[in-house]
Amino acid sequence: MLTNIRLISVREYHKMAETGIFHPEERLELIAGQIIRMSAKGTAHESAITRTERLLRQRLGDKVLLRIQSPVQLDDYSEPEPDISVVKLNPLDYEDHHPNASEVFLLIEIADSSLKYDREVKAMASPTPRANAYSKSGIIEYWILDVNGRKLYMYRLPSPDGYHSESILAEDVTISPLAFPDCAIAIRELLRKI
Repeated sequence: MLTNIRLISVREYHKMAETGIFHPEERLELIAGQIIRMSAKGTAHESAITRTERLLRQRLGDKVLLRIQSPVQLDDYSEPEPDISVVKLNPLDYEDHHPNASEVFLLIEIADSSLKYDREVKAMASPTPRANAYSKSGIIEYWILDVNGRKLYMYRLPSPDGYHSESILAEDVTISPLAFPDCAIAIRELLRKI
């Protein structure tokens, strides 16, 4: 295991992007001070994002701001780009900063080829420095929609060592976000038809 790694801060990451170090089409995110390449987006992934965004917009209306594949600043060393962020309303629409953990109601990742990464790196504890980015920062609720396995992984009760509540739900289950218990969503509605 490498022990002498220099971590990159969010500020440095932004400067690198501003100076053109990254290709404009390169899909990257900063997790625990490390720049991670994101996998390519497939059609199942994109259609699940569209369905999920549409359902959340219909059910939550103007109570929240939905951000699609936009940065969330978890701390000084992590700025992932979840597929969908359900965040608090902001008078400037976050023109002056990216939402931080205290402004997030729910983060959702859509997994077709990224299930292992989304579960082990973003949600759960593991021996890598990228581990449990969402739980460590206090994101109260995190969902992973597994479009291939046709189920939803739901994480709640964050702590520095991972989420203390993990549920794996079948497509016939109806759920509600913690912050919006009246917003019932059938998992089946989020998945593509087979």
